[in-house]
Amino acid sequence: MLSVSHLFSLLGLASIAISAPHEKRAQTIYLAGDSTMAESGGGSGTQGWGHYLQYSLSLPVSNKAIAGRSARSYTVENRFQTLIDTVKTNDIVIIEFGHNDGGSLSSSDNGRTDCPGAGSETCTSTYNGQTVTVLTYPAYLVNAGKALVAKGAKVIISSPTPNNPWESGTFSYSASRFTTYSKSAAQQIGSSAMFVDHGQYTANIFKTMGKATVDTFFPNDHTHTSPAGADAVSRAFVKAVLCASGGVLDGFVKNSTASVEGSCV
Repeated sequence: MLSVSHLFSLLGLASIAISAPHEKRAQTIYLAGDSTMAESGGGSGTQGWGHYLQYSLSLPVSNKAIAGRSARSYTVENRFQTLIDTVKTNDIVIIEFGHNDGGSLSSSDNGRTDCPGAGSETCTSTYNGQTVTVLTYPAYLVNAGKALVAKGAKVIISSPTPNNPWESGTFSYSASRFTTYSKSAAQQIGSSAMFVDHGQYTANIFKTMGKATVDTFFPNDHTHTSPAGADAVSRAFVKAVLCASGGVLDGFVKNSTASVEGSCV
């Protein structure tokens, strides 16, 4: 027969068990990129497009983009590793770099430039007085993407947004090599990844809007957008996703395809 004190002890344990919180959270979308995606964009009067994505999606968005980063520096600073350690099954990570990944390693290494090439090539460089091995742009994306997928996440590899395509006075846009590299990386990551040609869809919307409007989107330089410009760039991303029937974001996009300007390509 249980003593009174033993009975109260058991009841106390049951109460603790019942009241113990269970971790419950919705799938989360994480953003990894540079200033064109990041909060506050690239300086005074600018905003990154990632800020506005939350308004088109039914899942929470956590913007981990950081100004000035490339696929290489985001890797070296262990920012991808932090995402890998954070994601849960069915979380979605959108990765978009390219603006800071170009340049040359031959003269001076800025810590951002990738090794030229489309595959497993490596370069030896000197950065901050240390000899370092530098990978290619797609290699950094594939390594991060496969590690995220191994944790149960899904990945979107997005091509970089264009600089102001109207700055010469007439419209001009040509996809950079980073678009080709991004598409290749998504294919290499596998079925849990998709490619979004954000650059092309943004260029298409900018072309439709015209020079006068688009010029106002770039208050400081030809790369970083005003809040209104960032909103347009965000809509271009959503349009690209909708035109791909949602892909890994299927069911989470609030907009209809017809409600976002531009046409599918």
